[in-house]
Amino acid sequence: MQKGTSLLKKKRVWIYAFLFTLTLINYVDRVSLSVASKVLKEEFDISPVAMGYLFSSFVWLYFLALIPMGYLVGRFGPKKVNGYGIGVWSVATACTALSTGFISLLSCRLIMGMGEATTYPAGARVIREWMPLKERGMATAVFHSGSLVGPAIGAIGFGWLISTFGWRIAFVVAGALGFVWLAAWLKWYSHPAKAPWLGDAERAEIAAGSVSSSADPARTVSLGLKGLARSSSMWAIALSHGCAVYATYFFLTWLPSYLQAEKGLTVMSSGIYTAIPYLGAAILAIVIGRWSDKVMRPGAAESGQRRMVVASVLLASSVIFLVPAIDNTWAILFVITLSLATCASAISLNLSLVNDLVRSEDDVGTAAGFITAVGNLFGLLAPIVTGYVVAGSGSFALAFVVVGALLVIGSVLSMFCTRRPIGFTASGKQAVA
Repeated sequence: MQKGTSLLKKKRVWIYAFLFTLTLINYVDRVSLSVASKVLKEEFDISPVAMGYLFSSFVWLYFLALIPMGYLVGRFGPKKVNGYGIGVWSVATACTALSTGFISLLSCRLIMGMGEATTYPAGARVIREWMPLKERGMATAVFHSGSLVGPAIGAIGFGWLISTFGWRIAFVVAGALGFVWLAAWLKWYSHPAKAPWLGDAERAEIAAGSVSSSADPARTVSLGLKGLARSSSMWAIALSHGCAVYATYFFLTWLPSYLQAEKGLTVMSSGIYTAIPYLGAAILAIVIGRWSDKVMRPGAAESGQRRMVVASVLLASSVIFLVPAIDNTWAILFVITLSLATCASAISLNLSLVNDLVRSEDDVGTAAGFITAVGNLFGLLAPIVTGYVVAGSGSFALAFVVVGALLVIGSVLSMFCTRRPIGFTASGKQAVA
């Protein structure tokens, strides 16, 4: 972006809007079950352990589908693959309203998870195609911040809909939102080289700003999944991502229940209290993403320097250790907001780090799918482990300790193990060490 030119005057601001609202709707649908959990437990007599499996269930097919979806994004492009994805998950969300018990709830969540697997591989590819290198940190933060605003809107909106109309209407409304977004996506989205609404000057700016200073087009050969899996940097990013995702899924699935069980809040009030940390975290995450772009010197991003920011925010997120020692609800919300913001920043910055280090554009979708798959293996375990911990200990204290310990481990991995580029060096040797 040219110096002194506001992004708001650029047509690609609409791509930012697409990215933000995509994850927003994605996470509105994810948090829906959490907000409705108290009502569903009473209506269908679901135990805490069984509810933990329900919370986790959408991750099961999501996890399995991520890498194949990343491959499909690389093969067919983000427009088509992501369009099918949001269509599938929106149908599954709406059909949740027809559930009659545990099995039907489980089935809808499984299908929803499979559809949502297109989101992060497609989003990473869109950012690679549309955003100059110096905007990728902020673009990824905006993209991922939808995952923070979504639960906030979902918590308040679902709380109100459930209290006013019942839980079945709430799921129908959530499903309908996805189809509104899909219609806009199919009408207006395309690659920047083909977008009729994009000016030639901005098209040239995007193309010029997207070229790595160290890239050699002759060497940017696609590695494929096998080649990516040989990279130690790839695995370090993925495991660090997993530590952050575990914390995110802990907040996403159990925070309303924690507020209801240990702070005595109603469904509606717990929805409002859940929204506060998510809204605060969304703003902070975008600020941190923009700052990560600002501190990158020429050539620093391609050499993995963004890892230091990732490590710092993961360490800051481990402040969640303090929650069991705090009694005041507002103080707890402040700590959770700080932890959630820095944790969300780590997730978005890891996606930026992948875009920094992966040399071939064709590998970006698969790489994003890879780290998201490994990350969501941790996410799959988070609600289940938490369910057992809460059932066994009778409180959430130990669950917060587990989250904090993983965040410290993720910080160490980010700082010391994500140094190497993922692809081919200028000499043509594959950087997999």
